[in-house]
Amino acid sequence: MTTAIITLVRGDITRRSADAIVNAANSSLLGGGGVDGAIHRRGGPAILADCRRLRASHYGKGLATGKAVATTAGELDARWVIHTVGPVYSRDEDRSELLTSCYRESLRVADGLGARTVAFPAVSAGIFGWPMDDAARIAVTTVRAAETSVEEVTFVLFDEAAYEAFGRQVR
Repeated sequence: MTTAIITLVRGDITRRSADAIVNAANSSLLGGGGVDGAIHRRGGPAILADCRRLRASHYGKGLATGKAVATTAGELDARWVIHTVGPVYSRDEDRSELLTSCYRESLRVADGLGARTVAFPAVSAGIFGWPMDDAARIAVTTVRAAETSVEEVTFVLFDEAAYEAFGRQVR
């Protein structure tokens, strides 16, 4: 186990090549908006079919916040999609441990799959409202502290503001 190399890329996570691409999923695992919808659209019906199988077996009530599970990557340039459900940001309740768990659990699943390269979005920093600077701090700190066999983690950031926020944490 070593510390993964962290790289930053500005762009569309659905166009990245990696062993595993992390999906900022909703708990239903059946697609949604933002990153989740984009991954399901570009990855095609095989991802949804795998998600439906998961719902019919171990995840009948959906995937809990902070947990992660893998499916096929369908038409994406990856072997797997690791779905993780980030917390919705709250000013009144500290949910940072749940966000930390998303990254930790995704790396644990990646290790179980034998993935060496993993692409992450900024989990919870879009529609779930997590402030970008704090989301970046949690993401980078968690990945740096993780004991993992993953060799390279790439944060794929959709816009310049996200790229800059993560860049401040990686320096």
